[in-house]
Amino acid sequence: MLHLDSSLLLHVIVEVYKGEHVATAEITEAHTHISKITKDGQVLFYEPDNNKYLGKFTNRDNLSVCRIYEFANTVEIAEVKDLLDLQIEYNMAMAQEGLTGKYGLGIGKVILRSHGDGGLDRKIKAYTAAGSEARMSGSALPVVTNSGSGNQGMASSIPIVMYAEEMGINQEKLYRGLVFSNLITIHQKTLIGRLSAFCGVVSASCASGAAMTYLSNGTLDQINMTITNTLANVSGIVCDGAKASCGAKIASSLDAAIMAHHLAMENQSYRPRTGILKDDIEATIAAIGRLGKYGMHGTDKEILDIMLNVERTV
Repeated sequence: MLHLDSSLLLHVIVEVYKGEHVATAEITEAHTHISKITKDGQVLFYEPDNNKYLGKFTNRDNLSVCRIYEFANTVEIAEVKDLLDLQIEYNMAMAQEGLTGKYGLGIGKVILRSHGDGGLDRKIKAYTAAGSEARMSGSALPVVTNSGSGNQGMASSIPIVMYAEEMGINQEKLYRGLVFSNLITIHQKTLIGRLSAFCGVVSASCASGAAMTYLSNGTLDQINMTITNTLANVSGIVCDGAKASCGAKIASSLDAAIMAHHLAMENQSYRPRTGILKDDIEATIAAIGRLGKYGMHGTDKEILDIMLNVERTV
């Protein structure tokens, strides 16, 4: 296995052999886009237009924390209820599967056992991490994704469902919290891009923390503080592929997001220009997008080399 030197974010060439024959399949830009097939050097199929296979994207230029907040407060629940009901049903079922089945290290069960009852914060981390571990370890149960990721879909929904249930929040407010969390995740991921070495569950967990502040009737300023506090903490977690340890990254990211929520509810937030933090929340989110999209491009290549045991020459 060799690391392909390519300018594309996703580019895979698979070669198979039988006797004297060799065939190749080339995948570019999207996980299901086979762009070229050859047999014994002869091109059997070639589709040079990558863009048509990247999916139809809506224009997200109008997304901002403020507008998402306003939309979550005013959206007609009937327009989103069916999708959110599926997200609740499927993702909570995956969390239960992780806690009752035998997957990976059993991270959710370990978190619960090691802290006794542990309170709501521990339960949120345990259930969400368990759902991720089950999915990454082979469970065939479906989940509702966010930004193309099951882990992000779970990290942006399971904490909200559990928080609302524990705090006695009514169903309509729960739906609005889920709308808020999902869209805040999408807002962050839009700037980072489809593929990055920036761990996507950081974005989703950050959104969940902000949604907890939203469900607690926090002000828009306090919501911004929650996002700021989370991104000041864990925006350096790298993605080294989808695997069971993603559950641990979710637990760590949610720990940061929940702490950020508690700080914000006491009006505590890290100051602008502390490290990569900017003067307003949109500039901070844009800075994280820059970090994930451009700053980690070299990190992505280095991670691949490490995974493929490619030696680095000085």
